[in-house]
Amino acid sequence: MTKCAVVGAGAWGTALADLLGRNGHAVRIWAHEWDVVEAINRSHENRRFLKGHKLDARVTACADLAEALDGAELVTVATPSQVLRKIIRGARESFPARVPVVVAAKGIEVESLALMTDVASDELVDSTVVALSGPSFAVEVASRQPTAVVVASVSPDAARFAQQTFSSADFRTYTSADVTGVEIGGSVKNVMAVATGIAEGLGLGFNARAALITRGLAEMTRLGTRLGAKSSTLAGLAGLGDLVLTCTGSLSRNRSLGIEVGRGVPLDDVLAERETVAEGVVTTRSTRALAAREGVEMPIVDAVYRVLFDGHPARDAIGSLMSRELRSETD
Repeated sequence: MTKCAVVGAGAWGTALADLLGRNGHAVRIWAHEWDVVEAINRSHENRRFLKGHKLDARVTACADLAEALDGAELVTVATPSQVLRKIIRGARESFPARVPVVVAAKGIEVESLALMTDVASDELVDSTVVALSGPSFAVEVASRQPTAVVVASVSPDAARFAQQTFSSADFRTYTSADVTGVEIGGSVKNVMAVATGIAEGLGLGFNARAALITRGLAEMTRLGTRLGAKSSTLAGLAGLGDLVLTCTGSLSRNRSLGIEVGRGVPLDDVLAERETVAEGVVTTRSTRALAAREGVEMPIVDAVYRVLFDGHPARDAIGSLMSRELRSETD
């Protein structure tokens, strides 16, 4: 049995905490919301973010982050990406020294353009950081649907430890040393999901969606390899796998947000109706800035940015993509 702490009790953090509990580990999950703490401890259910799923009895919730982290042998961070640094920094002294930290958040920090594992490493200099990513809707993980993900770290021992701790009969975990590739895939796919949602909201068909997914993969790979990632990683679970799921799955928050935007609903109105985070909105800003810094061409990301933030008509953005200069498919 491993003593595990999970930081963040949204749907994803809760599903991972339940998985760890079902695997026989003692789990304490930190929640920002008091009602979430009370519901988990009283009824073994996160009624706010993962309603209808009974959690393993080994999962207990804390409102005090230091309490959740005390004595942990493995820490998993599953907060929204743009508050990850603030939360870790605020509890830095409470993180157990030299304990692996699994980062399950997907995104690129707007201010620094850092990947989430880099943010965690900056703040926790004595910890070994592991990225966890792949095609995985929280509801399906909680429902014990077969799922496969990747854990990536520069430390093979930390990756194997995370692999062994998370793996179960219905949650298969692969290891990787390509942290950058795993992180870029998990982040940029959210922007592509917004793009495919916009196309669906416009009433475009399966041809357009297939084109956006395929060319989106090309953009992800272009950026990832510029940053040192392996193209094979972007063609794997954390890249293509997560991209296909998020762009096509009915449970995708980023896809559903794109659908509303494509139908003409202002972005502010779409966001106002949601309690959960659609990471693709913020990641559109940071991905575009990172691509500009690296001199990488990402026309789909640019088109999504113009629609979300510049008021560019969605149909015109699709037209602009279709009328770009003709070229070879491969770089």
